[in-house]
Amino acid sequence: MLEAKNIHQYYSGSHILRDVSVSAALGRITVLLGRNGVGKTTLLKSLMGLVPIKSGSIEFNGTNISKASPYERARAGIGYVPQGREIFARLTVEENLRMGLATQPASAPIPAELFELFPVLKAMLKRRGGDLSGGQQQQLAIARALCARPKLLILDEPTEGIQPSIIKDIGRVIRLLADRGDMAILLCEQYVDFAEELADDYLVLERGAVISQGLGSEMAARGVRQIVAI
Repeated sequence: MLEAKNIHQYYSGSHILRDVSVSAALGRITVLLGRNGVGKTTLLKSLMGLVPIKSGSIEFNGTNISKASPYERARAGIGYVPQGREIFARLTVEENLRMGLATQPASAPIPAELFELFPVLKAMLKRRGGDLSGGQQQQLAIARALCARPKLLILDEPTEGIQPSIIKDIGRVIRLLADRGDMAILLCEQYVDFAEELADDYLVLERGAVISQGLGSEMAARGVRQIVAI
């Protein structure tokens, strides 16, 4: 579904991403790990088109999207949940969800399935996004991205600042979405236990380069926890 190859990215002369390649397949969860400042968020923003790549290629569903705008990528079927959620605090939950329908026909309804995945949102439709707890806001951010029925869902540290009970709920939803087989998931995460539980595939970034990758089942044997903690 996603195939990014040999990505290089610079910020003000600093070489942020160094020959990074990453793929994400339907029905699988690819986990991206690494300490703060190693280029994880820059890579996700590059895949989404929020920052241009210096060189390399990004293919999605067989089409080169390296120069496509973020809107074009969203319309092609890429959903993005940014770090920090970035919900609209003064809009209601319902209005936030409708923002996720921007790439859909004007008459498109909010998918009822979202309220099965995140029951708390149905009870809070008329509440402002800013009045929700951090965990509820994260669920809203994921649901908003799912409104467009993406084929690839990119999540940037969805467990950051979230209480353990909601982390479990989010993990359950991510696994459910992948197991349906019609969506690829790329998950950026620092919480190694959460990553190990969900990863079908993984890669670790260090100083903008991939230093370890493989099957999720191999993470413990390859010492990924120790690599990320160094």
